[in-house]
Amino acid sequence: MGGDLERDLGFVAVLTISMGAMIGSGVFVLPALGYKIAGNAVVVAYVLAGLVVLPAALSKAEMATAMPESGGTYIFIDRAMGPLVGTVAGIGAWFSLVFKSSFALVGLGAYLLLFVEIPATLVKPIALALGTAIVVLNVVGTKQSSQLQSVIVTAVVATLVGYVVNGSFLVEAARYRPFDVTGDGGVVTAAAFVFVSYAGVTKIASIAEEVENPGKNIPRGMLASMGIMMIVYTFVVAVVIGLNDPDTLIHGGPDGGPSLTPMADGAAALFGGVGVTVISLMAVLALTSMANAGVLASSRFPLAMARDSLLPRRLAHVDRRFKTPSTAIAFTGGLLLVLIAFVPVVDLAKLASAFQILVFSLVNLALVAFRESDVPFYDPTFRAPGYPYVQIVGLVGGLVLLGQMGTIPLLGAAGIAMGGVVLYLAYGRSRTERRGALATLFGDDGAVQPTGRE
Repeated sequence: MGGDLERDLGFVAVLTISMGAMIGSGVFVLPALGYKIAGNAVVVAYVLAGLVVLPAALSKAEMATAMPESGGTYIFIDRAMGPLVGTVAGIGAWFSLVFKSSFALVGLGAYLLLFVEIPATLVKPIALALGTAIVVLNVVGTKQSSQLQSVIVTAVVATLVGYVVNGSFLVEAARYRPFDVTGDGGVVTAAAFVFVSYAGVTKIASIAEEVENPGKNIPRGMLASMGIMMIVYTFVVAVVIGLNDPDTLIHGGPDGGPSLTPMADGAAALFGGVGVTVISLMAVLALTSMANAGVLASSRFPLAMARDSLLPRRLAHVDRRFKTPSTAIAFTGGLLLVLIAFVPVVDLAKLASAFQILVFSLVNLALVAFRESDVPFYDPTFRAPGYPYVQIVGLVGGLVLLGQMGTIPLLGAAGIAMGGVVLYLAYGRSRTERRGALATLFGDDGAVQPTGRE
């Protein structure tokens, strides 16, 4: 099946890939959409969403040090609960990350129009062109993709620090009073909506097979990026609210809807005449970075599932020249371009959040299965603190947020889950006899293996 993947990603690469996967739509597109739901309390919604993600991040960090293989979420859930649940989780996680990447590329079009005079009809073709370029970059090399991430993330973080520092002197205190829910939803509903902002924190687990010294670099990179982004989101969203008129945030977007460029709306007051251009340029870079990280991570799901015989083996091909899973990347890129071309942007965000919440809840259960079953191959070098209470809080919190997503996202999540079940019964069931660690708790001593690689 071609060559092997290379372990050439250090701590900085892990940190920037994780931050790059989070730093796009969460600050540049979603704040006004969340503001419409929860009013100025959307700041609390970002903190709440981060706290619900944290248990899954700790659980993934532990499991990634025990199983540093491509596929991350899929590998953990499959080895914990068996190939049926693994197939559902793998397909769902793959779809949700591709949805998120599509949302980022579509969302950057609104910022692009602020500093480049082009017809609005060209926004989608430009997003498709960027998507194609990202797919080609990922095929050429993982290291090249991570280097691009490092440069972009450093520039964007520096700009966001400047935005917060300058903005703190110009915000209007009256816009934080009264500090309560004034939209048509609530803080919990808004938290469910912006949950996708943190989903990137665990993407690095999907490419663990390409990380140097994964026992140290993965948990450190994941937890450091999570802490940094919770601080960044809180302060940036607070400044966005303090700088902009509420009517602009709620009705300043396409067709009188929420603004899709909330950071640029007040940027002229911060950086003078070039403010809008500076923020818009950073938004385009950050959203491109997010899409790049999404393709990088999501393409490893079909790779890992193909190694386990749950998808056709050709998807496990690793290019001998570039040392990348070229077929899985092309397969993922094809779905990315189809979504950009045909699916509405806000629906993408809701679908991505619903799938991620479901998958993150299963990740917490997977850690419990490994700890309690004590299977021989499970020997992590990092152990999540607070077990099992942290995982229980993460599971309950995830289910509460999932209940706030509304009918369409829940039906979409159920549809993807059913698709995973059908795929397993029609293709994977006859090709694997593995059992999950959970089965050993019920007296089934069938084959539980750490990896599907030959």
